[in-house]
Amino acid sequence: QVQLVESGGGLVQAGGSLRLSCAASGRTFSSSAMGWFRQAPGKEREFVSGISGSGGRFVYEDSVKGRFTVSRDNAKNTVYLQMNSLKPEDTAVYYCAGRGGLAGIRREAFEYTYWGQGTQVTVSS
Repeated sequence: QVQLVESGGGLVQAGGSLRLSCAASGRTFSSSAMGWFRQAPGKEREFVSGISGSGGRFVYEDSVKGRFTVSRDNAKNTVYLQMNSLKPEDTAVYYCAGRGGLAGIRREAFEYTYWGQGTQVTVSS
C-alpha cells in the first residue's frame, strides 16, 4: 500500500511562490510516474503536471508552463511542485497522485492509483 502526504500549501499574494511537497511511502515510488492535479471550487479536477519515474521526463498543463516546475528526489521518496508567478486562478486544492509502479506520465486522473489528501493553495489578488 502506498500513502501520499502533501504539504506546502498556503495563502500567497499574486506573483508569489509556493513549493508543494508530496512524501510517499512504499517500494514502488522510484518506478512510478507521479502527477499533480488541482481542483477549484465548482470545477472538475484537472491535470497540472507529471513526472516520469526516473525524473527525466515531465509534462505541464499549458496554463502553468514556464511558471511551475515539477521534480522528484527518489532517495527521499518525495516529489515537488515549485510554483512561481502565482495567479488568483491557480487557487485550488492540489493533489499529488502516483501510478503504482507504472513509469509513463498520464494526464487522466483515472490512470493514477494512489492519491494524497490534498493541500489548499490560495492566491489573493
